[in-house]
Amino acid sequence: MAKLLRLSRNALRAPANPSIRRQLSTVSGGQTAGTAAAVSGDHVKWDYRGQRMVIPLGQWIPKVAVDAYVAPNVVLAGQVAVQDGASVWSGSVLRGDLNKITVGFCSNVQERCVLHAAWSSPTGLPADTNIERFVTIGAYTILRSCTVEPECIIGQHSVLMEGSLVETHSILEAGSVVPPGRRIPTGELWAGNPARFVRPLSHDEILEIPKLSVAVNDLSRSHFSEFLPYSTVYLEVEKMKKALNIPL
Repeated sequence: MAKLLRLSRNALRAPANPSIRRQLSTVSGGQTAGTAAAVSGDHVKWDYRGQRMVIPLGQWIPKVAVDAYVAPNVVLAGQVAVQDGASVWSGSVLRGDLNKITVGFCSNVQERCVLHAAWSSPTGLPADTNIERFVTIGAYTILRSCTVEPECIIGQHSVLMEGSLVETHSILEAGSVVPPGRRIPTGELWAGNPARFVRPLSHDEILEIPKLSVAVNDLSRSHFSEFLPYSTVYLEVEKMKKALNIPL
C-alpha cells in the first residue's frame, strides 16, 4: 500500500512520465482486477475461467482420436473417448465425470447433444454411455447411461434414459423418449413418448443407416481442415494481397 501511495504521489507530480504511469496501472490493477482480463501498459492479465474444450477430472483425461472431428465449442470432461472417424458437433457436452462415455468408429453426435453417465443404473445394466460404430445421434438429443449398438439412427430431440438399449439396425424417430431399461429390438422403427413399436424396417432402410453415418463423416472432413494449424485462411490472405497489389 505504501508503494502504491508513493507511486500515486509521483504520478501526480509528473503525469507525463509513461514508465511511472505504467507501474501505477500494473500495481493498482493487480490489486483490483484479480483474474479478470485486462490490458495495462505492456502487461496482459488473462481470465482463465472461460469455457474449456477438454477438462481432465482427476486421473481421467478425455481421449480424441487423431482423425476424429470435435468442434471448438464442444466440452469433453473426464472419462470420454472419441474414436477414429467419429465427429462431435458444435455445442455438445460429453460429461464423463461419473462413468465412461464412448463415441465409436465413424459415429456422429450432432449439435447441442448432452451425454452423461451415472454411477450405476437402477436396472442393473451397465451405467456407462456407449455409442458403437456407424451411429447417428440427432441434434438436441440427451443420452444417459445407455447403449446404442452399431448402425442405428437416433432422431433429434430424443431422450434415452438409464439402462436403455437400442439394438443394431434400429431407428428411433425424432422426439422419442426411451424409458429406463427399455430395449429397442433389432431391425425396428420406434417413436413416441414413451417410445413404442411402429413397424419393422425394410432391407433398403437398413442399408441406408451406415451410409448416413459415412456421409456425415465426409462432411466433417471439410470442417476438420479448418482447424488444422494452417487451415485455409491463407487463401483469404493471398486474395487480399492481390487486391492490394502486394507481392505474395
